[in-house]
Amino acid sequence: MTAKTKSSPLFLGIDTGGTYTDAVLWSEAGGANGKVLAKAKALTTRHDLAVGISGAVDAVLQKAATDPAAIKLVSMSTTLATNALVEGQGGRVALVMIGFSEGDLARDGLKAALGTDPVVFCPGGHDVHGNAAKLDLSGLEAALPELGASVSGFAVCAYFATRNPAHELSARNLIRGITGLPVTASHELSAKLGGPRRALTTLLNARLISMIDRLVAATEGFLAARGIAAPLMVVRGDGALVSAAFARQRPIETILSGPAASLVGARHMTGLDNAVVSDIGGTTTDVAVLDRGRPRLDPEGATVGGFRTMVEAVAMRTFGLGGDSEVTLEDGALNPRILLGPRRLVPLALAGMMHGEAVTVELERQIRAANPSRMDGRLAVRTGVPERLAAGLTGAEAKLYELIGATPLAVDRLLTSNAQNATLNRLVSRGLVHVAGFTPSDAAHVLGKQANWDAATARLGAELFARKRDGRGQAIAATPEAISERVLTTLTRLSAEVILETAFAEDGLDGAATVAHALVQRAVDSHPGIARLSVALDRPVIGLGASAPLHYAGLPPLVGHDCVVPEDTDVANALGAVVGQVRVSAEARVSQPQEGLFRVASGESVRDFNDEAAAIAAAETDVRAIAAGRARDAGTDSAEIEIASEFRVSTVEGQRMFIEAHVVAVASGRPRIAV
Repeated sequence: MTAKTKSSPLFLGIDTGGTYTDAVLWSEAGGANGKVLAKAKALTTRHDLAVGISGAVDAVLQKAATDPAAIKLVSMSTTLATNALVEGQGGRVALVMIGFSEGDLARDGLKAALGTDPVVFCPGGHDVHGNAAKLDLSGLEAALPELGASVSGFAVCAYFATRNPAHELSARNLIRGITGLPVTASHELSAKLGGPRRALTTLLNARLISMIDRLVAATEGFLAARGIAAPLMVVRGDGALVSAAFARQRPIETILSGPAASLVGARHMTGLDNAVVSDIGGTTTDVAVLDRGRPRLDPEGATVGGFRTMVEAVAMRTFGLGGDSEVTLEDGALNPRILLGPRRLVPLALAGMMHGEAVTVELERQIRAANPSRMDGRLAVRTGVPERLAAGLTGAEAKLYELIGATPLAVDRLLTSNAQNATLNRLVSRGLVHVAGFTPSDAAHVLGKQANWDAATARLGAELFARKRDGRGQAIAATPEAISERVLTTLTRLSAEVILETAFAEDGLDGAATVAHALVQRAVDSHPGIARLSVALDRPVIGLGASAPLHYAGLPPLVGHDCVVPEDTDVANALGAVVGQVRVSAEARVSQPQEGLFRVASGESVRDFNDEAAAIAAAETDVRAIAAGRARDAGTDSAEIEIASEFRVSTVEGQRMFIEAHVVAVASGRPRIAV
């Protein structure tokens, strides 16, 4: 390195994905965009995230021959929260609804998100002006001893808590006092109205706390062990940076963290102001649009795993499509299609590399069988998460979980009935068990297009999959190579569909998925028809992800435009993590519950004023102070604060009538670095 590089502060970016953990060492010296000094990858180790993190970061430090003490800022993005929601994983939590009825669970997907987790209803809540109904927490108090032993955290949502959070605060204090477990209150996450969706957001946040807490703790422990005394930042879903402590309390805001970082990285690497960015990972493909150099944000809140949250994030569409997607076959068709995802499997090539004969012996046994089985090529293994996260298992789940160990076990030996397959899937959804099986990553190994894991095990998996029967009872492919080609072609084809679906959705077209599939089918395959169709994007695609050069090589004719794959595409997320800014906001509402009385709801306080101007001034003072405090907590000492006010008024007989005011403060600045 040059003397200039040595004298400039170094920044370490880390991205913890579903399959790989990436690390990049970056310096502001080296031109307008700085310089990547070194980059590296290591397998993400879900049972102990510190192992994967240390593998990637140690490799970077060794490549750059850098003193760890020279690193002045560490910033991390992660797809763990996104993947957890897509795959239906997360800790078991209890939802506390104050002032709501059971019928409210049917709104905004809340009941589906809740699943079998417990819910407690309590009388209470407030009206639109913050006036309280009678609060009764006796039922909650009676249930807490039992709930405290079977859940990993609590989510509390009260009716109109955004106008007065007093009842949520009371419930939060009660729960913490009796159980000592993490509690998320809805007013801490969003100031928007819409109780069931706010409850959904709070529920998902509570589920993710233990996962993000383990990630942050693992990273902090590793940094301390290496003598890196630098602040740790985390990328939020809108691309902004926040401190690790901030992210620990609000992990829901890290959904789409990895994709948001990739957008920042894509813009930084290519200089393109207008593009469709498609980031393919092991578990998901994330697609978003760059307009005039900035990512489009979703004004309605991020949608992940089919759930519309209240989290402000990039307008990213996340699809369960990646290199480690489950490969299955369409049921009941004469010429069945290859189906991919949305569930992630541990690729057989990876399982073979990690567990050797424990995997290959079982696959060879299944190949010797006279007839193929639906369970061929599938193995189950524990994820290695702490035992406390297995709390609340049913009898059937606990019995099956006991049979599964740290060494992969063939599913056809494990399960004795079809009912147990559903039980196994529930253990996977809880994040307690991984299933290994045939994936596009295995297909790439079979064809020699990927070589980082065990190709021989991948070929066994492909041979088993090729034996599956079509509607005529014939094998679906003659060779492992033939089925592998079909799988990779399908992945590129589906990648084009999700990119076009995103473009159609951004253009406001209904039924975007159906339109995308039909257009790709007709335009690319040249299907005969009275209507001849073609389709083309108005901007290039930026392909991100380690496997983008492979899977996106055939993309241009499918989308009608160029596909740019940057040199450092494999670490775009990690690079984007270190070039962003801290950005936080605070909101206040001013209402008029009765003529001449102006009520200010800001943060956790509610105050009344007799004068509109005084109420607005107080709201602005409050949000400025709250935003400044949040900016410090989020990791910046140099925040610039902008305040905007929006008024709702009416005119009655020529007189202005105040209805409501919404005051927002936004604080932004570069993160603080170690001295």
